[in-house]
Amino acid sequence: MELWQGLLIFVLGIMSGFLNVMAGGGSLLTVPVMVFMGIPGPVANGTNRIGILTQNIAAVITFFRKGFSDFKLSMSLSVMTIPGSIAGAYLGSQLEGIWFNRILAIIVLGVMVIMAFDRGNSDVATGQPVSRGRMLAGHLLMIGVGFYGGFIQVGVGFLVMPVLNRVLGIDMVRTNMHKVFIAGVYTIVALIVFATQIQILWVLGTFLGLGNAIGGWLGTHLTISKGEKFIRLVLNLVLVVFVIKLLFFT
Repeated sequence: MELWQGLLIFVLGIMSGFLNVMAGGGSLLTVPVMVFMGIPGPVANGTNRIGILTQNIAAVITFFRKGFSDFKLSMSLSVMTIPGSIAGAYLGSQLEGIWFNRILAIIVLGVMVIMAFDRGNSDVATGQPVSRGRMLAGHLLMIGVGFYGGFIQVGVGFLVMPVLNRVLGIDMVRTNMHKVFIAGVYTIVALIVFATQIQILWVLGTFLGLGNAIGGWLGTHLTISKGEKFIRLVLNLVLVVFVIKLLFFT
């Protein structure tokens, strides 16, 4: 690895960490660039998890220091992602290519429709209890989130946010609060699986991790200071760019 490559990944890591905390899709910046550098797809996919982990650790700490935490719910949701993350990471370490882009674009379009019809369903924010059925559904859906996060990771925030916001009725600021904790837990599992199956580029990953941590810190501060409307604006803008990129610039 040359110095310019590390610096480029560091800068992209800042941008990626910011986008991942605010909305999602930040890995679209980092993984393709690593592949362009000549790094095999599975290796780039695995190395990218270092940045995802540091970004989410920084975000969780920042949320906590700002008074935003619900570790009991975050942990129960996170535990449900672990089986899927193990299976998804193993599959992701075996496959190369970007054949999944068209399917991913369809998923994102579906998320856009769901979020467009959201009218601020925030039972948790108003103190009203979430029904057992919705709580169970939210936890079961986390199995699929874990599988997707372990397998691809790219755009997983677009799947987590509707589950937390629509199914569990959590406002968007606390949705991001839970999202970074959940992603941090399953990423630890996925990184271990990748490390046992393929080579992880730890030096390059360190540059990426530093950048992602800074971006995660910035994204968390904006999440808290700007509030729900700003998060929705960023989310929808990122979704549009995400779909256009996947459909027309793959």
